[in-house]
Amino acid sequence: MNEIIRAETAGFCMGVDLALKKLERVVENGTKKVATLGPIIHNPQVLAHYSQKGVLQVDKVEEVPGDCCVVIRAHGIQKNIEQELLDMGLEIVDATCPKVKKAQLLIKEQTENGKKLLLYGERDHPEVAGLLSYASNDAQVFQNLEELKQKLVGNDADYFMASQTTQNRKEFNECVEYARGIVEDLPVFDTICDTTRHRQNEVARLAEKVDLMVVVGGRNSGNTRRLVHVVNSMGKECVHVETAEELPLEKFRDCSLLGLTAGASTPKNIIDQVEERLSKLTR
Repeated sequence: MNEIIRAETAGFCMGVDLALKKLERVVENGTKKVATLGPIIHNPQVLAHYSQKGVLQVDKVEEVPGDCCVVIRAHGIQKNIEQELLDMGLEIVDATCPKVKKAQLLIKEQTENGKKLLLYGERDHPEVAGLLSYASNDAQVFQNLEELKQKLVGNDADYFMASQTTQNRKEFNECVEYARGIVEDLPVFDTICDTTRHRQNEVARLAEKVDLMVVVGGRNSGNTRRLVHVVNSMGKECVHVETAEELPLEKFRDCSLLGLTAGASTPKNIIDQVEERLSKLTR
């Protein structure tokens, strides 16, 4: 029988848990139709569950039905879009992760003080779009150190730096070190969630011990993909699945020690199912 070490940090983070509890309360109330603008979290199985309960997911404000309750997703939304919803007179339940909300307000404050944002994050991620809506139009997004180097060449703007909350802290620190060598007295705000840091640190320690890592979570989940990246950057093989049914079982038969972790939007029951299937393998 394979031995499996399951990460203590695997599964829902505080922000995801709070968002789903808020959504669940609205659904249980049952007095209005419920819609989310974009996915409440990045997990297909959770989204399917709430779709079956009648929750409508829309991508544009004009798709929101009248007289419904709109739940703002855990990643947050753009400031102008939130204002549009308010102007429509809709009931809004803000399920934005408190860590994301804090980053939004911090960026707003620095921007009002005339500073220009350098944001470490995924350019197409909804959280990043929301953060940028609180910044000036000349804010810069960079996804790695090489992009940052290109953006800082010969530029003496009054910058401040922040990060998408689920980014890789080690890589962010490398970017900070470089930027501080270019921009004098650069204000840097640590907006990476502590849970993200603990989760990434734990998967790194775990990857050193095991033959192979299994990461469970949505493929469109940024924090889940970064867990895979942490493992791969250490030269250790990693299998990323959304459900137990996706496990390539033959790959694990010659492994004596497996590591198991999951992204911040992965439900416990799915992690349990993956662990159960892995535990039934024999060498």
